[in-house]
Amino acid sequence: MTHKPLSHTHDHHGHETRSTSGRFAAAVREVFAPHSHDASDSIDDALESSAAGIRAVKISLLVLAATTVAQIVIVLVSGSVALLADTIHNFSDALTAIPLWIAFVLGTRAATRRYTYGFGRAEDIAGLFVVAMIALSAVVAGVESVRRLINPVPIEHVGWVAAAGLVGFIGNELVAVYRIRVGRRIGSAALVADGLHARTDGFTSLAVVLGAGGVALGFPLADPIIGLLITAAILAVLRTAARDVFRRLMDGVDPRFVDSAEAALAAEPGVAEVRSVRMRWIGHQLHAEAELDIDPAVTLADAHRIAHNAEHTLTHAVPKLSSALVHAYPSVVNH
Repeated sequence: MTHKPLSHTHDHHGHETRSTSGRFAAAVREVFAPHSHDASDSIDDALESSAAGIRAVKISLLVLAATTVAQIVIVLVSGSVALLADTIHNFSDALTAIPLWIAFVLGTRAATRRYTYGFGRAEDIAGLFVVAMIALSAVVAGVESVRRLINPVPIEHVGWVAAAGLVGFIGNELVAVYRIRVGRRIGSAALVADGLHARTDGFTSLAVVLGAGGVALGFPLADPIIGLLITAAILAVLRTAARDVFRRLMDGVDPRFVDSAEAALAAEPGVAEVRSVRMRWIGHQLHAEAELDIDPAVTLADAHRIAHNAEHTLTHAVPKLSSALVHAYPSVVNH
């Protein structure tokens, strides 16, 4: 039985014939479910990618701090207690990036005799925390919207409220785009989830702007209604973030990585068949194990050489693959 590697094809012409509505739909999908990786623009070195992750967290925190300062200025000018509460909420949400920062620092530590695979899993734990914060944001937004729908609360300083909301939306969306982009480059599901968390905060601020606009136009129920719509949007973001983080915890990988590995190994000289390929993420680095069938007549030295070459091939064929362990077995010929 010969091994037939799974095929993977790219659509090089899809975006050229895609309609305007198709492009818009794709843009919306990218907001709620950004791609999990970008193999054409990736950082594969573990230390370099950790440094990129830490830099992303630092810069985004600075941007959010500047956003908070701008909102505080608006609070002081308007004297709105409600705006002050929303500003404090946004600032506290920004601090959820700190556990991720700690996880990136831990991930650079060398493996020990107790933690023989290193500390990359700390990133997944931080990702769980981020998912919990997104879920909390959805609950708070939903409860607050229902409360205002049942017992409408008049909005004062409508113009200032809209200004503060606009500042919050712009700051959070800039951070979201930056974190998601860097997270995709380094293969960090937790950093992508944190970017999605910033996006949920931006959605909340956008709800403030739209609600204030509705009130200014004489429709006071616009605020809670838009709040419910934003809650639904946050739940969509939560689904994406939870899916990616839990896949990492369950050792899930993109099937295309397995396809690439099987194809590369099957084409390796001396390999008769690929028995199995297993992969797992540890932090933002991939690790692989493969079992190969080779000609039983080859010498032990040649078998070792084939396995070594196969390991080298794997690390170049699969993005973000930092290590590979290849087992070579003599193939069994059935008469």
